[in-house]
Amino acid sequence: MLAADFSRLGQEVSRIVDAGADMLHFDVMDGEFVPNFGISPPFIAAVRQITQVPFDVHIMVTHPLRYISALVTAGADLITFHIESDDAPDDVISAIKAQGVKPGLALSPKTPISAVTPYLSDIDLILPMSVEPGFGGQAFQPSTLEKIAELRQIIQELDLQLDISVDGGVTTEIAPLAIEQGATILVAGTAIFRSQQPEAVIEQLRMGAI
Repeated sequence: MLAADFSRLGQEVSRIVDAGADMLHFDVMDGEFVPNFGISPPFIAAVRQITQVPFDVHIMVTHPLRYISALVTAGADLITFHIESDDAPDDVISAIKAQGVKPGLALSPKTPISAVTPYLSDIDLILPMSVEPGFGGQAFQPSTLEKIAELRQIIQELDLQLDISVDGGVTTEIAPLAIEQGATILVAGTAIFRSQQPEAVIEQLRMGAI
């Protein structure tokens, strides 16, 4: 949603949902964890009045525990926080589950997979960022493909059922490469919202999954 035209939010949401988006992805930023501000809980709540598709909320904040209750009230179905944040991961995961929504865990490009492996059995989604968190429109970092493949192998070895999401610089060219390595969710902002034919872009992204 960060790539949407906020001056015509309702139309943008309807346009993308009608084009076939499976869920909407929201980036919440506090200006501290990353040098930028993003979408707020009231914004998410406003969009929830427009559509009932699942909301995937990615929080790039220093203290995720402060946001959980407000995000759930706003309409989040899945909340993904960063392993690099200051709050204890076990506490954040427990707080998210206690609210009845799914927990996800993100790691920035320079963070090793070993930082998140202890928590894989307790979450529903893992997100190896393919760009530096905090800004939209960045180019996909190819090294992410190796992380996706490694995560898929670990998940299979542990016999777990969780999604591998890819967020940042996802295009119709990148999609099949990410899916081949094990990605199950593709987050695309600029590629979809800046297109005059978002349904065609979404269909091309899906074709990469076949």
